[in-house]
Amino acid sequence: MSEAHHPAAAPPRAVPPAPDGDWPIATLTLRVNGQAHRLAMDTRTTLLDALRDHLGLTGAKPGCNQGACGACTVLIDGKRMNACLTLAVATQGQEITTIEGLAEGEALHPMQQAFIDHDAFQCGYCTPGQIISAVACIREGHAGSAEEIREFMSGNLCRCGAYPNIVKAVQDVAAKGGA
Repeated sequence: MSEAHHPAAAPPRAVPPAPDGDWPIATLTLRVNGQAHRLAMDTRTTLLDALRDHLGLTGAKPGCNQGACGACTVLIDGKRMNACLTLAVATQGQEITTIEGLAEGEALHPMQQAFIDHDAFQCGYCTPGQIISAVACIREGHAGSAEEIREFMSGNLCRCGAYPNIVKAVQDVAAKGGA
C-alpha cells in the first residue's frame, strides 16, 4: 500500500522538551484502514486526536475522554480499544481500523447495514463506536445471546437508549455468520 503524507502534518523533527514546557515531536507511521500515514506530532497526542485532527477521520467521537463511554472505539489489530486512552505513538506497527475503514467501497459492512435495518441509532453520536464494538463482539465469539451481547457491549454507552435495536442488529449479523 502506498504511504500517504498528510499535508497538515508538521515537518518531522525530534527535540527534547524545552524549558517553556514544549514536548518532543515524534515522527511516526500509523497504519489506518489499510493505509500508512507518516505524521509528526506531540508525543502526548492520543490516537483519537491523531485520527480526528491529523488524518481528518472524524468517525471516532470524543465523549468522556476517560474510556467510559466507548464513543471513540476503534480496532487495533482486531481488538477494541478506546482511542481517547491510547497514545498514538504506542500504535506504530499495528493496524488501526476506524468506522471509515469498515465499508468496502460503496458496499456497507454488514454491521453498518444491520444498524440501518434495525434502526439501531437515534442521534447517531455513539453509532460508530457501537458498530466497531459490535464487529469485535461477534469476532470474539460473544454474541451467543442477547444477555451476552449486552455484557460485552457494556463499554459503549447510548444516551438515547437504542440498546434493544443495537442488540437486534448484532444478533442479525451474528446469525448470518458475519462480522
